[in-house]
Amino acid sequence: MMSDVGSDEFDDERSKVGEYEGDRNEAGERQGVGKAVLPNGDVYQGQYEHGTRHGQGTYRFKNGARYVGDYHNNMKHGQGTFYYPDGSKYEGSWVEDLRQGHGVYTYPNGDMYDGDWLHHIRHGQGIYHYQNTGSQYRGSWLNGKMEAAGEYIHSNARYKGNFVNNNPCGPGKYVFDIGCEQHGEYQQAEQERAEGEWGELASTVVLKWIPKCVTGLTLWTPGKDTSVGEKEAAVAEN
Repeated sequence: MMSDVGSDEFDDERSKVGEYEGDRNEAGERQGVGKAVLPNGDVYQGQYEHGTRHGQGTYRFKNGARYVGDYHNNMKHGQGTFYYPDGSKYEGSWVEDLRQGHGVYTYPNGDMYDGDWLHHIRHGQGIYHYQNTGSQYRGSWLNGKMEAAGEYIHSNARYKGNFVNNNPCGPGKYVFDIGCEQHGEYQQAEQERAEGEWGELASTVVLKWIPKCVTGLTLWTPGKDTSVGEKEAAVAEN
C-alpha cells in the first residue's frame, strides 16, 4: 500500500521560497482561492483561510499522487479522494490527514475494501472483495486484520465463524447453496514459511478444518459452539 504522506512541511511562506498566486486578506495572509507551487514541486490549488489550506482543494504531489477534497488547518479533513502513484485509490472520510471513518480503498490488483477505518488502517466493520476469485470477506476488522466474527463468501458456499489474525479459528460452519450446512472447527498450527489461504497477507499459519456434522440450515451465533445434539434437535423441530 502506498503512503500518502506529502510535503506539507515545505509550504512555509516565511522561507521566502516557492510561489503563490491568489487572494490575500488585509494581514497579507493567503485567504480565499489561490494556487501555491511548493519548493519541492508539489502544487496546491484551492481554498485558504488565514494562511492555511482550508476548505476545498486539490493537492498534486510531484510523485504523481493527487488528493482532491476537504482541508482543515492544512490537513486533509472531511471527505476526499486520494489517488496513489501505484494506481490505488481511497475515497472517503479523513481526520487530521488520516483515513478515518467510512471509506472505500481500491487496490492496484483490483481488490477493494469498503468499510470502517481508524488511524489510517482497516478497523471496525468492513467488506473486502477479491478481484481474482470473486470471493469476499464480510465482518470485523481489528488493526488492519480480520478479527472476531466474520463471513467468508465463495461462489457456491459461505463460511461463518470467528477469525484470528486474518484466519478462521475455532467453531464455525460452511453454508452450502444446496440447503445444508457442515459444522466443525478450524485449528491453527504454526509452520515456518507457510502461506495463509484466507487473507491478502502472507501468513505462517496452517489451517486444519475438522468437520463434526452436517445439518439443515440453522441459526449461527458468533462465539457460541452449539453441540451436535442441539443442532440436530433444532433441525428436527423445523
